[in-house]
Amino acid sequence: MSHQILIVEDDVAMAQLLVEGLARRGYSARAVHDGAQALATLTEADFDAVVTDINMKGIGGLELCERVVEAHPGVPVLVITAFGNMDSAIRAIRAGAYDFLTKPFEMETISLALGRAVAHRELREEVRRLRDEVVNRKSTSRLVGESAPMRELIALVNRVAVTESPVLVTGERGTGRELVARALHDASRRRAGPFVTLSCAGVPATVLEGELFGYAKGAVASDPRSARPGALQRAQGGTLFLDDIAELPVELQTRVLHALVSKRVKPVGGAQELPFDARVVSATTRDLEALVEEDRFHPELHFAINVVNVHIPPLRMRGNDVLLLSQHFVREFADKSDKQVTGLAESAAEKLVSYAWPGNVAELRNVIERAVALTQYEQLTGADLPEKVRQPSPSTSAADADEALLVPLDVVEKQHILRVLRAVKGHRTQCAKLLGLDRKTLYRKLESYGEAEVDATLRAP
Repeated sequence: MSHQILIVEDDVAMAQLLVEGLARRGYSARAVHDGAQALATLTEADFDAVVTDINMKGIGGLELCERVVEAHPGVPVLVITAFGNMDSAIRAIRAGAYDFLTKPFEMETISLALGRAVAHRELREEVRRLRDEVVNRKSTSRLVGESAPMRELIALVNRVAVTESPVLVTGERGTGRELVARALHDASRRRAGPFVTLSCAGVPATVLEGELFGYAKGAVASDPRSARPGALQRAQGGTLFLDDIAELPVELQTRVLHALVSKRVKPVGGAQELPFDARVVSATTRDLEALVEEDRFHPELHFAINVVNVHIPPLRMRGNDVLLLSQHFVREFADKSDKQVTGLAESAAEKLVSYAWPGNVAELRNVIERAVALTQYEQLTGADLPEKVRQPSPSTSAADADEALLVPLDVVEKQHILRVLRAVKGHRTQCAKLLGLDRKTLYRKLESYGEAEVDATLRAP
């Protein structure tokens, strides 16, 4: 649907010229010839922007601008002034005009200005809608998002939560793997039971063994008289979340597999196996199938934990979820700090949606917490955001289509495969899914490119 523009111009010929010129550029424009008619028209129909001359009989452009801003605050007004009359331009901005144009002007100039104004209005409405959505949200779900990838994720979580199947949660750092695991637990029949978390990263095998399986009586020198249950037993009747499962030491993988299959666990220093009843949800940022291929992860353990794979999309692929999450975090941190911060100004929203969020939701949460702590206003502005968000470094762009036409097809394919692999942070299984390739086919192609080139692609800034 084309954007609706109201032209207010007492020069009939100029008004018609504007209507026709904007129509050729995809706008649907309607002209009226005085301010009173403009105000009446705005009460009868919705418009995305108003363009008004400043010098008109009766209600002039400045007064019209003030009245439109007051009665229709979401509609941007562009004021046309005489060339060099900066005093009128300044008064127009003070009256609430979104922008001003000086005569004579090119049609392309007014078209571009309208494009910015309409985009500004749409962003403002989206911010307002998302703020209301957060305030009125009645769902108890921990997962926040309206984008297509998140709708699919939430639907999958709801379907698998009611089963007892082991789940493998995959996704980049900061995407919220534990949040998804907790959502699975909260929606399951085990919700009344404990939710126990254990990270497999950075823990020596001997320590992790005890944390997983527990200690028999007499096995702990500091407390030889009592046994200490491990995570598998502490999660009895509930859910055990094993984060960074790819870091599980090789020497423990067979024991973990046996425990998951038999539903029995032998504590360290014990002679007898003890039963346990816990659902296991695992998570990783790494490609487990690649680790299996490299003999660094037990293939049967991979099958045991990966009955259902729930992949979390990175924040850069979630569109305006950035704004919805931002509003959610604004409310959270404003409540915690007892500050009257209600949402986002357009200047902040524009910066937030333009940033690539390499740290995903965790980085966004950190940025909003900082901004709420520092802001002096009721809405976060662009100035409240850190420098890296206000002025992000340019991201690597896709190769131009024209360039692709000048190289052989196999080179274009190679460039695209490496680009996708880099976008998914080297996750080969996810890369194969996005490309529509069999995993073995992708491995074969990457092998033909050479390990050095693939590594260089992944290390590129």
